[in-house]
Amino acid sequence: MDRVALLRRGVVLEGVTIGYNTLEGIVAIAAGVAAGSVALTGFGIDSVIEVTSGALLWWRLRAELGSAPLGPTVERRAARGAGFLLLALGLYIVTDSVRVLVTGSRPESSLIGIVLTAISLIVMPLLARAKLGVAATLGSRALRADAHETIVCAWLSATTLLGLGLNAVLGWWWADPVAALAMLPLIVREGLEAWRGEAT
Repeated sequence: MDRVALLRRGVVLEGVTIGYNTLEGIVAIAAGVAAGSVALTGFGIDSVIEVTSGALLWWRLRAELGSAPLGPTVERRAARGAGFLLLALGLYIVTDSVRVLVTGSRPESSLIGIVLTAISLIVMPLLARAKLGVAATLGSRALRADAHETIVCAWLSATTLLGLGLNAVLGWWWADPVAALAMLPLIVREGLEAWRGEAT
């Protein structure tokens, strides 16, 4: 596949990311607020971050498709932006998880949240795998960082689903923040690599 076709595929993947995560974010935040679920609301906020990252990468790929060759500044700026968003997400997870554990916040069950996170657990890994393939062929650190944000979104889907399920079935309100904290090493590593331009 030539570079133009790969760039177009990347644009389509980012378009799907933006569209899906916009819908996911709206539903998750509304359902989270209704159930009093910090985890589900946080999942919705992550979707907003993912939309921002997707829009940033859509811009980067469109810039290269524009006729003039892509300068290293555009790639570096997009990679740093994606890295910053990963680090911001890590900070949010720490703050939110500690707050939930300290306050002992006990959300109500949310069937909508369980269905939404189950669907996202299918969609996000497929998107991430496709993005990683395009990123590797293009040699784009920015797209690789964005793909890792999608992987983080998939893990958040899993931990949020686990947390909602354990809370609904066993009353284990603390399960979700503990699982979310376990993802921090991946988030921080990928965020720093993208920010420093070390990812390949």
